[in-house]
Amino acid sequence: MALDPAFVADCPYGPGGLLIDDIVEIDEANSRVVARFPTDTSLPLTREQRNDPVRHPAHVSGGLMVHMTGMVGFVHAYYVLGLRHADGWIGYGVRIHDARFAALASPGQPMLLEGTATRVRHIREQYFVRYQLRFTQGDTLVYEGDQSAIWQKVA
Repeated sequence: MALDPAFVADCPYGPGGLLIDDIVEIDEANSRVVARFPTDTSLPLTREQRNDPVRHPAHVSGGLMVHMTGMVGFVHAYYVLGLRHADGWIGYGVRIHDARFAALASPGQPMLLEGTATRVRHIREQYFVRYQLRFTQGDTLVYEGDQSAIWQKVA
């Protein structure tokens, strides 16, 4: 599905930080979301690379991919948990339990960002969520992560 303007407006980052152009799947029953991440050379950090085809090939920044784990969390919180930034909910990464960069992602072909909540604890005005993340580009696994976040109501 194309991005819902209400979703974009609710995001704590503008389009230059959201960096998702499509919500591919929302599976509430399995607490899973999939979003599409375009990977052109104008991406933050990617555009600043000084590339060499052998020593430093063009690639999507790993730091940017870690940022995108938070954007997948936002997709999950918005569509599966029903949390709205406009209602005072905000999320923060708490811990990266495990992270593995399996391959370089090349600029050009979009990546699919999959996030599944493996544990959700709701205590008062907070949600503690543990996510399993898989980012792929075509048939290539690029990133796997096991991360936790807290969502809390602040207003």
